[in-house]
Amino acid sequence: MAESHYSEKEKDVRQLGAVLLKTGTLLMSAGANTGRIRTTISRISTAFGYSVELHISQRAITLTLLDEEDTSFFSGLRRTPPHIINFKIISGISTMSWRVPELQWTIGQVENELNRLEQAPHFPRLMVLTLVGLAGAGFCALADGSGLDMSLTFVASFVGLFVRQEMTRANYNPYLVVYCAAFTTSLIAGFPSRLGIGDSQNHAFVTSVLFLIPGVPLINSFSDIIDGNIQNGITRGFTGFIIAFTIALGVLTTTFIYQL
Repeated sequence: MAESHYSEKEKDVRQLGAVLLKTGTLLMSAGANTGRIRTTISRISTAFGYSVELHISQRAITLTLLDEEDTSFFSGLRRTPPHIINFKIISGISTMSWRVPELQWTIGQVENELNRLEQAPHFPRLMVLTLVGLAGAGFCALADGSGLDMSLTFVASFVGLFVRQEMTRANYNPYLVVYCAAFTTSLIAGFPSRLGIGDSQNHAFVTSVLFLIPGVPLINSFSDIIDGNIQNGITRGFTGFIIAFTIALGVLTTTFIYQL
């Protein structure tokens, strides 16, 4: 009986460890900062009577579950999937982590909720493209762009994001993806200037690439450094810097072609 009970407990701990690793990698890939990941995983593990030791990096998460006597029951590592910002997953997992202790969820319920969040449908692609284009046009308006500038920015941002999505699906290098998206966007936005149409297309040229700005990596970089997660903070900051550099390189290529 004791041996059977131990086997059942070991099975539950392994399942819990796998669920916690999945929770962490989903949060990391969705754009959560390191502090949120650590807090969320600790909250769930505490609800099941275990403490947790974590090593969180951009590429993988290592986790060890400990009981009240600091005896290790599970150790595992899981690679992080490609980083695609998804605030729906971050908020959903955060909400779930509070429900686990309050409603006394089982490990199976937590696993099912993670699967549901992971498979939840995204916003329609056309809606995302249109809204990003409108956001770009709005930034252009804030920069005192004309109606023509706003129209150009809308079209350029729409097409640029489409290029980025298609190249991401084809698994190109993410920095090459950003470069090509910035180049395509600025090429469209700067075309009327090359033809001498209008006199203020610089507004469209500058604001059309704003959708590529790496806001989440840069914000998380500062957040991680402030929280003491120096390694992740530096990595995310450097990632943001490279993305910003590739955006500038794409725009620079267009200015060279058009001789603007």
